[in-house]
Amino acid sequence: MNTETETSGWIFGISAFLIWGFLPIYFKYVSHVSAEEILAHRIVWCVPFTLLFMLMLKKRLLLASIIKDKKLFFGLIVSTLLITCNWYVFTWAVTHGQILSTSLGYFINPIFSILLGVIFLSESLSKFQWAAVVLVSLGVLNQIINYGEIPWAALTLATSFALYGFMRKKLAVDSLNGLLVETLIAFPFALAYIIWQIYTSQAVFLNYSSLTDVLLIAGGIITAVPLILFAAAAKKIPLNSIGFLQFIAPSISFVIATQYYNEHLGTEQLMSFVLIWIGLSMYLVKPMRAVFGRRTSRS
Repeated sequence: MNTETETSGWIFGISAFLIWGFLPIYFKYVSHVSAEEILAHRIVWCVPFTLLFMLMLKKRLLLASIIKDKKLFFGLIVSTLLITCNWYVFTWAVTHGQILSTSLGYFINPIFSILLGVIFLSESLSKFQWAAVVLVSLGVLNQIINYGEIPWAALTLATSFALYGFMRKKLAVDSLNGLLVETLIAFPFALAYIIWQIYTSQAVFLNYSSLTDVLLIAGGIITAVPLILFAAAAKKIPLNSIGFLQFIAPSISFVIATQYYNEHLGTEQLMSFVLIWIGLSMYLVKPMRAVFGRRTSRS
């Protein structure tokens, strides 16, 4: 892999995670719209934008072959349920003043992915990495003990995205065709919901402001673009580099929540984040050595 190719991969990867990190600002601008309506528009408008991007990138449409492959198609139905669940909970959390919960969810997501690898792919962890898993688990347990309730939004985001990533890793389909099929599966339900909302005069779309309408339509772009950038990055840089980059998004969301939207960060909640950060730092030692060691050896 040449330096120019890897450099472009880093640019694509960083761009994808920057967009995901700043997404809460977009959802705050449409927080007067219900999470259900936002999700429906995100799905509906993602379809034409994904098709447009595929045309621009000269990607071959594989709809017929995917539908004929029953095992693959069923797998994409499952992944559709997982990603729409993830999108809905993220939207609900942000529009209900819980950006910190989304940040927590995506900080602990890698640990869920690690455990899936251990359980289903027979991947092994060193004692140091197991210690990291324990620390992250203690961070979540601290939340439960001090708040008297399970941080369901964070855990749902973490588990749904980890399972989604696991499913997509096992399915033999590229990211754009996969995203297109997933959104097409959800499309009729989302479109029916929008039509019903308009028919019963409950829709914000077309009834509030032109800016809101544009922002809801733009939901398709903000769904498709970072996924396309991420897919491009994954082909150009190693997986451990991607693992290193994935903490950009929740870090940005954490800063946005505490500094821009003034979400309350209590001592107990901060302690949970600290435990999780320490655990993640421990786990990242090996990937970071691999990434920077490789770059140093080439210079």
